[in-house]
Amino acid sequence: MSGTGRRPAPHEEGLSGAVPGIDRDRVTAWMARNVESAVPPFRFEPIPGGNSNLTYRVRGADGAEFALRRPPLGHALATAHDVAREFRIISSLGGTGVPVPPALGLCSEPAVNGAPFYVMGFVAGLVPHDRAAGSSIPPAGRKNLGEDAVSVLAALHSLDPDRIGLGDLGRREGYVQRQLRTWSRQWEASKQRDLPAMDRVRTLLEDRIPVQQRAGVVHGDYRFGNLIVKDGKIEAVVDWELCTLGDPLADLGYLANDWIDPGRPELWRSSVVQDGGFPSLQEMAARYAALTGADVSGLPYYRAMQAWRLAAILEGVYARYRHGVMENISGVDLPSLAGSVERLAGFALESLEGGAGPSP
Repeated sequence: MSGTGRRPAPHEEGLSGAVPGIDRDRVTAWMARNVESAVPPFRFEPIPGGNSNLTYRVRGADGAEFALRRPPLGHALATAHDVAREFRIISSLGGTGVPVPPALGLCSEPAVNGAPFYVMGFVAGLVPHDRAAGSSIPPAGRKNLGEDAVSVLAALHSLDPDRIGLGDLGRREGYVQRQLRTWSRQWEASKQRDLPAMDRVRTLLEDRIPVQQRAGVVHGDYRFGNLIVKDGKIEAVVDWELCTLGDPLADLGYLANDWIDPGRPELWRSSVVQDGGFPSLQEMAARYAALTGADVSGLPYYRAMQAWRLAAILEGVYARYRHGVMENISGVDLPSLAGSVERLAGFALESLEGGAGPSP
């Protein structure tokens, strides 16, 4: 009797068929052996969004859920996407008060799945990527979320890297200089056109590097889109692949560029903050200063650096899409992506020349 045309039962959905980036049989066998409470068979579902490490939602036969992270399938910078390093970071942060998903298991052997991967607990909640997500949060929850985003960042920056086992994660001093070198190389390698503003900003950034006040754990991509939220509280901070040691104010500058007060122009996409109800950018910066004791008067510099850095990152994404390296091009607006690079470069230049908008 032929099975042609038979639809899978609900409990079988996702249990068969190819899932890009997952060797179903080998990953299933590894999880069954190495992840406590993981009961096969498993359903693997890609979680969309982003152009960094790939994330999959994994559901076991008993309904327990996990998240699996692996490197992207396309080309990547040689030092990027180190999932073993990312696993180490969230393992070290567990129990510190900085909310991260539980680290459950690391597979360092590429033969299992074509690349290393790790498994963590699945944290349910809203990922507030954009303005629509902000509109879905009740007004009281918006204020709480804004305050919690700053509190969690301040808690991360207050950790002693040595005490949590991350003292050798990276060099502590010269963080801004290293960032400028790294992303200058990235820009030169991926730029698709001459953009004088990018070159001018780089020169100004190099000429005005601030004295680093202190060193700490730097997330490297701390924004609302990397927070999992429930009832106005952050349940987990995710995407730690750019984490290192360095100048904590760089994280504050990046968050500030994602903190678009109502009526302010977007830099590259909409912001969860735009519909109001959140503390203002000035209040955010003041709260961080009060919690950490940091001098935040140099915030415009860090905002400019992060806008310039993001422009270099997005130019790399634009180049990969344009040259066919990224396969999921459906729905990608290439002119808009190129325009975002130009807008970020312009904002960075304006910020350095004294017109960055609200500042503490």
